[in-house]
Amino acid sequence: MNIGALIIGDELLSGKRQDRHFNHLQSVLSDRGLELSWTIIVGDDAQQLQRVLAYSFSTEDLVFSFGGIGATPDDRTRQSVAMVVNAPLVPHPEAVAEIKAQFGEAAYPHRILMAELPKGSRIIPNPINRVPGFSFHHHHFMPGFPEMSWPMLQWILDNQYPQLRNLAPETEQVIYVTQGRESDLLDVMTKIVNEYPDLRLSSLPHIGKSPYIELSLRGKKSRIESAMTILKAAIEQAGLVWSTQLSGNH
Repeated sequence: MNIGALIIGDELLSGKRQDRHFNHLQSVLSDRGLELSWTIIVGDDAQQLQRVLAYSFSTEDLVFSFGGIGATPDDRTRQSVAMVVNAPLVPHPEAVAEIKAQFGEAAYPHRILMAELPKGSRIIPNPINRVPGFSFHHHHFMPGFPEMSWPMLQWILDNQYPQLRNLAPETEQVIYVTQGRESDLLDVMTKIVNEYPDLRLSSLPHIGKSPYIELSLRGKKSRIESAMTILKAAIEQAGLVWSTQLSGNH
């Protein structure tokens, strides 16, 4: 199962606020041996939201979404989800009960609007003010406030995906190639990708006074060792030098 993140809000794109969800989500997933496959930051424009949501709902990915589920006119996530999944917005009985329990008569006429969710949704409890988020299939929509959404994220993982663990690559091995160019190693990198599709290859060139290439393979240890043997032999055959750590000159 791939894992994606949607981080929603014009204030992030304009620079009024800095995102905090990405790093937190990375950390929470890492603790479970998981990692993100993709992240999209998008504003509050309804058409943009619908385009992004149409993409994410076309996958079987597990998606965590932060922001845009309030009741103000610039909060369009609930409405956009309803459009994309072709489900009407309806008062969710559990969401109505939570909001009324928290605010009483003050829930009307505005706060109660946040209980209108795409039909078929499941609520995500909010331990701070009891205004719930919602889940639809493997998509989980939470507020933009970290104080609310981060405990909700933990609840989702603990209650809906308790067995989802250790899907990230088992280990990583890194070598450094000095005084070479990526083009010198394209053939062997292509060979590795084709013959070891279960591994993740990364090539990061570093420019400067003493340029070098950082090559890494991630996956099962035994498969990495086999692929690294091929990679190192090709590097040496090209007349280049590799090492497992950089010298002090870099």
